[in-house]
Amino acid sequence: MSKARKTSSDKVRIFDTTLRDGEQTPGVNITPDQKIQIAIKLDELGVDAIEAGFPIVSQGEMQAIKAIALQGLKAEVCGLARAIQSDIDSAIKCDLKYVHTFIATSDIHMQYKLKMTPQQVMDSAVNAVEYAKKHGMQVEFSAEDATRSDRQFLLKVFKAVTEAGADRVDIPDTVGYRTPDYIAQIVKDVKGATDLPISVHCHNDFGLAVANAIAGINAGAACAHVTINGLGERAGNASLEEFVMALEILYNKKHNINAKLIYETSKFVSNTMGIMVQPNKAIIGENAFGHESGIHTHGIINNPLTYEPIAPEIVGRKRWMQAGKHAGAHGIRAMLEDFGIKPTDEQLHKIVEKQKNIADKGKAITTSELLSIAGEMMNNTKFEEKFKLYDFHIVTGMNLIPTAVVRLNADGKDFIASDIGVGPVDAALKAIQKISGELANVKIREYRLDSISGGSDALAEVTVKVEDKNGNVVSAKKAGEDIVVASVQAMMDAINKVLLRKVLYSKS
Repeated sequence: MSKARKTSSDKVRIFDTTLRDGEQTPGVNITPDQKIQIAIKLDELGVDAIEAGFPIVSQGEMQAIKAIALQGLKAEVCGLARAIQSDIDSAIKCDLKYVHTFIATSDIHMQYKLKMTPQQVMDSAVNAVEYAKKHGMQVEFSAEDATRSDRQFLLKVFKAVTEAGADRVDIPDTVGYRTPDYIAQIVKDVKGATDLPISVHCHNDFGLAVANAIAGINAGAACAHVTINGLGERAGNASLEEFVMALEILYNKKHNINAKLIYETSKFVSNTMGIMVQPNKAIIGENAFGHESGIHTHGIINNPLTYEPIAPEIVGRKRWMQAGKHAGAHGIRAMLEDFGIKPTDEQLHKIVEKQKNIADKGKAITTSELLSIAGEMMNNTKFEEKFKLYDFHIVTGMNLIPTAVVRLNADGKDFIASDIGVGPVDAALKAIQKISGELANVKIREYRLDSISGGSDALAEVTVKVEDKNGNVVSAKKAGEDIVVASVQAMMDAINKVLLRKVLYSKS
């Protein structure tokens, strides 16, 4: 049985539609099992409601939604349904107790999409709510394209569905067309037409989804529809992580989200749905708590609040610093000391100058390269590899599952491991991780492939970022004509730097 999560009146309700609107992101197509795993993650995160999908679209969708409904999650689980009886029947067949039904109310949608009169739309909305309520369902009604609808007609529809027994009403800014001022006013108008809790569903076509959602909450809405990483059709929906943290930090409003799980959930959804998060994305982008500028790193070292609005640990992150032409001595020293490396002032000056010279040629400086530069400038032998690759081979091809076998030496012992993957690189890196196990215990946080030259024999550059169990991130880069070999070498380099940190700290 479900142990329902209750949202008190002083908390903003978080309605997550990653599995419905988020799955409608172009290029996303996930399996029923993946939907279930994401739903479990969302429940652990603390969302109040999970829109598990659109039951009518396929049998597989229905099966996945039904499985989620039977998971016993604390979050309420709902399905989307048009204001059509067959759609609502599909939701009922999924064992759902909560349906989100909708019909468009704007002139452009009624004329060109629905080809219905306003009265027909009104009747359909009322009939859908009454039908769902007759079957014992909690009903949230959305007036699709509400923000481009005639205001008086919109209010009549909301009044009618309220009288028909709806439990909630939702104001969708379906094409992300409105501003915070507009959203605030429409929420106030709807509050005058119904005493039901109000939700806002904001799209990001003009980059205002989060701002609009917050404006709606401040004007009296009780709930916002959001997605992990801002996924969704076209430019996406209001981003859960941005919305929640703005509510908490900037507006001192309460919610049920466990903020420390935000980053972990973001990465899980990103990896599962195959949509990478842009590096400069607020809160969960890889660069959100990264610093290179010498001025910034100096300030951060003395007091993180000089250049960070919140501590990264609040959302399950760690700050990191980047070597490069903008980096100064304070930042480079801090990066090296994080590995237990303490150069003299003269050595530090040489390290900074050499890495700047490399960066001036347009090359990014990975953690691995910085440590190698430090080892060279300091004549330090402690940087030798602890994890050595002997050889590996991979079997791949059409109608074959890519399989990799690797042979490594770690701490003087030989190891052999094999694993499968979605491709040869994935299989090889998984096999290496299997051996590294207790030694390094790393997760791959980012894998990037760049072509340095053109043609089928192009020189490829692979960058790998790995994270240890303490949240420390190490990056490594290798180039070569063989993508798999370069990937394996970069992974080995990154793991060696993680082990270097472990060895140095264990001796300190």
